[in-house]
Amino acid sequence: MKSIPSYALYGEADTSPEQDWLHWETIQSRSRLHGYRIAPHRHEQFFQVLQLTAGRATVSIDTVQHELEAPAVVVVPALTVHAYDFSDDVDGVVVTLMDRDMRAVGAGEMPAAVFGGSVDVGEAIDRLIAEADRPGSGHGVAMRALIALLLVAIGRARQASETLESMASSRSVLHAQAYRWMVDQRFRETRRIADYAMALGISPTHLNRVCREVLGASALQVIERRVGLEARRQLLFSGLPIKQIGAELGYDDPAYFSRVLARVLGMAPGAYRDQSRRTDR
Repeated sequence: MKSIPSYALYGEADTSPEQDWLHWETIQSRSRLHGYRIAPHRHEQFFQVLQLTAGRATVSIDTVQHELEAPAVVVVPALTVHAYDFSDDVDGVVVTLMDRDMRAVGAGEMPAAVFGGSVDVGEAIDRLIAEADRPGSGHGVAMRALIALLLVAIGRARQASETLESMASSRSVLHAQAYRWMVDQRFRETRRIADYAMALGISPTHLNRVCREVLGASALQVIERRVGLEARRQLLFSGLPIKQIGAELGYDDPAYFSRVLARVLGMAPGAYRDQSRRTDR
C-alpha cells in the first residue's frame, strides 16, 4: 500500500527544521515547478493557509474534492492529506505556520476548510507577512497577536460562507417551487426556458442549475414531465386523436409531440394508449 509522503514544504524532505514563525511563497513559484500539480501529501508540524486570488484549482482534502475559482481560501491543518491541481494562470499565496504556534493561540482542533475569498482573511495574511518580513520591537508578541487575528478572520469567514450557502440553498428551493407552479399554469402557452427564467428574475443557466439541484431534472424535463402527465390523462380518459391532444397542449408539430411523449412515457403515445386499454379489459 502506497504511503502518503510527509513534507516540510512540498517537494522538500520533512527534516523538522526550526523556523521563525512562518514561511510564505506565491502559489505560482512552487506549483510551476511541478507542472501546476501538487500530489497528495501532508505536513506533520505545519498549518497552511492558501489564498487563491486568480485562476482555478481542484483541491483534494482527505480525498474530498472541491472545485475552486478565485477568490477562495483553503485551510489545511497539520496531518491533513491534501493535493492541488492549478490552472496555469493561478495567483495567490501560501502561508505555512508552525502547528504549535497555532495551538498556542487557540487553534485547537481546527478542521480543514474551503470557502470563498474573504477580505478580512486576506488582510490578516498581509499583516502577518509584513511583520514576519520586517520584524520590529515586540516581534514575538506581535506575531502571536496577528496569528490569533488570522484565526478569528478564518472562523468568521467560514461561518459567513456556510450562512451564504444555506441562504443560497433556501433560495434554490423557493425558485424551484415557484418554477413548478409556473409550469403548471403556463405549460400550454410556452416551453421556452428563457420565459420562465425572466419571470423568476434569474438566468436560464441558473434556472437549470436550480432544477437539477432541487428537482433532479433539467428545466426542460420538468416541463416535458408536466406535458406528459396531461397527455397521459388525455390518452387514458378521452378518445381524442393524438394530433389534437398535442395541439391542445401547444404542439403544432404532431411528429415532434410524439417524440416528446415517447421520451416521457417510454413508448410511442399510440402504443401507450393501446397498452393501457388492453390492461383495463
